[in-house]
Amino acid sequence: MDKAILFAVLAGFCTATSSVCQRIGARNSETEGFDIWLVFRLARQPIWLLGVASMIGGFLLQLTALHFGALALVQPILAIELLLVFGYMAIAGGGRVRVRRQDWLAAAAMSAGIALFLRLASPSGGRLHAPTHAWLLAGLITFGVVLLAVALAFGLNGDAIATRSRCAALLGAATGVAWGFVAAVIKELSSHINDGIGAVFANWSLYVLLAAGAATMLLASHALAAGPLAASQPGFTVLDPLSAGLLGVFLFNEQIRTGVLDLTGEALALAVVIAGASILSHSCLILGEDEKSPVRCLPSGFRTQASGGRSEFASQQGDAT
Repeated sequence: MDKAILFAVLAGFCTATSSVCQRIGARNSETEGFDIWLVFRLARQPIWLLGVASMIGGFLLQLTALHFGALALVQPILAIELLLVFGYMAIAGGGRVRVRRQDWLAAAAMSAGIALFLRLASPSGGRLHAPTHAWLLAGLITFGVVLLAVALAFGLNGDAIATRSRCAALLGAATGVAWGFVAAVIKELSSHINDGIGAVFANWSLYVLLAAGAATMLLASHALAAGPLAASQPGFTVLDPLSAGLLGVFLFNEQIRTGVLDLTGEALALAVVIAGASILSHSCLILGEDEKSPVRCLPSGFRTQASGGRSEFASQQGDAT
């Protein structure tokens, strides 16, 4: 169990590092609509490639953690990723950009809420393989949800700062849902590993994983390029495990705890997540991280245009590129 906790924490550090590095690499790569060549342009930047390498490292560490511990133990620990991202943002600001108390509380509430939900639900049991019709339905639903979020994101208009933030939030949510589907495909593929390498290459799940993984990587790149990291990261952190959990129940007949106390706790945990997201949506980290139209947050909670060009955090990130 100690090894599982250690590797889960290290996985959280890696995935947080990945988000920050990829955001720094992508922040100057604005696109008009969905651009399938975005990843190839970003691949020219070492900081973005470092983020990809860190993401792969986080994935391997997560697999290692799951080898030593149960899913119900490992997944809640991974929810610290959101707090780690905020820590990186505070450090990247060099002390000139302050992550306010309410931002920390909102991030902590979301991390604790999703961790508590996963811990209380504790999906277990089920079957190794899902039937074809269930996969087709799950794929269509996932694709529909992602497509709707992308359409809404690129159909936004209005204030430039708010539009960028909402676009990043919607694309982050779509990415989280898509990563949840990828996790379900990985689970299907892993069940064939003991049958030999030939069985792995003969199974459809390997090729769906490659296609879905590439598409989700492209979607994540758009989310990180669209706007502030504080807008897109909650979708990555929260909707990925939630989507994977729902798919586990639907596809693999995994059982979650449904006692009265368990359901009450799960509902309260989700309420905490929603409350944290609501508070974070009004954060200066979201309203102010725009290099073209920075804003300054006042103690009273109002905001005004900052004088003299880019925000400090945007400048710090721009210098890193």
